Amino acid sequence: MPVNETLSQYSDYSFTTATAIYVLALIFFLVEQSFGAKGRMAAERAKSRTRELVGAGAPVSTEDGGSDDRPTPVVPENGRGGRAERIGRMGAALTVLGALLHLSALVLRGLATSRVPWGNMYEYIMAVTFIAVATWLIVIKKFPVRHLSGFMLLPVVILMFVGGTMLYAVAAPVMPALQSYWMVIHVSAAIIGSGVFLVPGVASVLYLFRSAHERDPAKFAKFGPRLPAAEILDRIAYRATVFAFPVFTFGVLCGAVWAEAAWGRFWGWDPKETVAFVAWVVYAAYLHSRATAGWRGNRAAIINTIGFAMTVFNLFFVNLVTAGLHSYAGV
Repeated sequence: MPVNETLSQYSDYSFTTATAIYVLALIFFLVEQSFGAKGRMAAERAKSRTRELVGAGAPVSTEDGGSDDRPTPVVPENGRGGRAERIGRMGAALTVLGALLHLSALVLRGLATSRVPWGNMYEYIMAVTFIAVATWLIVIKKFPVRHLSGFMLLPVVILMFVGGTMLYAVAAPVMPALQSYWMVIHVSAAIIGSGVFLVPGVASVLYLFRSAHERDPAKFAKFGPRLPAAEILDRIAYRATVFAFPVFTFGVLCGAVWAEAAWGRFWGWDPKETVAFVAWVVYAAYLHSRATAGWRGNRAAIINTIGFAMTVFNLFFVNLVTAGLHSYAGV
């Protein structure tokens, strides 16, 4: 079918605008991370101390020299925490707007080509980064980690910039080898798995920074205290991996079935297959170690970080440097 150039152009506009909005949101989140954390921590320490005093029966002094058993409200220093948090909320709103435009770019690309919009590396990265952003929006809804969103958006923005420049491909029908219903099943599972895996990867990297600071407060003295408790980061990494791993496993299995139908063998140690299998083994080792050996500290975070590195490596290196049966990047 012919390509609708108008819809394709609108898709490109939506993708570019979404990238720009993510950059602006990233700046807002970095402001919150830099100037809001100190006020929040001071408030939490003061509230904790107030609760301890009230719980022990100690009255809280008032301005007139009397006492008041009610906890006194705590206002961040100079109002900086409040302003920074407002900026953070603006960043969250911008991220939602960017995600809507991001989704529009995917839908318009699919309508323009009359196929699923992940037939080349440009479209694949567009889809993976959308899943990563959508997953992070769910995470910040459930956990108090909104101020860390800049660290999540940074790899997303880098991936989108590289995808929209170096890997950009003009909207066109896919090659005959990809015109199969397995492309919908196999590639969509790989996209969801890879996109979600970006979230525990970032969380595990931040966990290592936080854990190092907790062991030695002199390490990362300015950065470490602004991160959430290590337990929160560990919980985010584990829950996201538990969700993504079965989806990724399903994608690998579907890829093997499609390979047998297309190439006459289930497995041929193609570079893409090999790296995907290594990443699967790493994540399986992470979940196994958590379930059996009780690894919840640095060792588990290191394993998850390695899996994150393998996922990013598989996104770029395999398609851009090596040659194989999966080299359909259009670059």
